[in-house]
Amino acid sequence: MISAERIDQVVQVVTRAGLNDQTLSALREAFRPIHFTYCMDDDIGTGIGAPVPVRTTDTFNLYLIDGQAHCMRFTADQDAATGLVLAQLDVAS
Repeated sequence: MISAERIDQVVQVVTRAGLNDQTLSALREAFRPIHFTYCMDDDIGTGIGAPVPVRTTDTFNLYLIDGQAHCMRFTADQDAATGLVLAQLDVAS
């Protein structure tokens, strides 16, 4: 389970520090045992059955993942979530 408060804390950290390898490493250390993954948002896919972000910002979306069955899969259930995907948006300069 990942609480809404924990998700909000992660969003605050990433919003302040930026989405990069150093931030991801710090999140992994600070919020054990949550699994963190980083990718580009357009790598996730769209359309029917596509995951819906649990949080959105101007620079990234945050998705829940469930790894309880030994395979990672997107979920909308915070009680089943074991990790977070931080998906960077392609923001035009």
